[in-house]
Amino acid sequence: MKNVIVKAIIGIVLGSTIASCEKEIDIDYKTVEPMYVVEAEVNNVSTRVAVSRTTQITGDNDDTSINNAIINITGSDNSTLTLTKGIRGLYTSSFKGTAGVRYSIDVEIDGRHFTSESTMQKQPVINSLRFVWKKMFSTRILFADLRIEDIKNETNFYFMHIYRNGVGYRWAVMKDTSNHNAELQQLFSCMDEDSDDADDKLNEGDNIRVEVRAIDKASYDYLFSLQHNTDITTNPIMNFTGGCLGYFSAYGRSQLTCKFTYEGIEEE
Repeated sequence: MKNVIVKAIIGIVLGSTIASCEKEIDIDYKTVEPMYVVEAEVNNVSTRVAVSRTTQITGDNDDTSINNAIINITGSDNSTLTLTKGIRGLYTSSFKGTAGVRYSIDVEIDGRHFTSESTMQKQPVINSLRFVWKKMFSTRILFADLRIEDIKNETNFYFMHIYRNGVGYRWAVMKDTSNHNAELQQLFSCMDEDSDDADDKLNEGDNIRVEVRAIDKASYDYLFSLQHNTDITTNPIMNFTGGCLGYFSAYGRSQLTCKFTYEGIEEE
């Protein structure tokens, strides 16, 4: 997920032209002021905040983590949490959120304040995950078929993330308009049967983990804009005030783990 966010935030596309001759081209990269990036999460298991800054495209690979931020999280139930020591830009706590509570975050870095709010959602229910081959024109495509039970009598938003061997593989966001108060389905296109692309190919015995988050509308709006901006130069909508990139989300989460195997994959 983080790699996807960074790609969208940087928003730089290097154009290339095809010509009949070769020619050296000097590219004049524009210098821009670095921006802070905060990725903050409160859920039913723990709290995690990552703080960093952007770099110039021509810069070296210096550490971009911020370890001196002062992070204050307060809930509408009068709960409070303060984090002041980051390790490689990561601030963590065993603090668990409570469904229905609205949380506010204030991140202070060198006298600048970045704020956001998010309402904690209930824990979602994962019904099943299966893999299925579907015939598409002259080839077969492998899909991951995820089913979740919609939280009843509410308008719900979900973020779903598949990890392969601990690394993000596929993700999507969904609103429960398709089958409100019943079972919801999300299909992830994984690979075609002849794929040799290491980024797509699933191998026998791969460890699969699916995480489903019930998120609030503000988190959905941010992730939805991110999902649709990964291949263009615009940034996702702002989730923080104060000129900070990133997001703050309070959510209920559930997860499912399994080992991938080609045996028993159904055909449709």
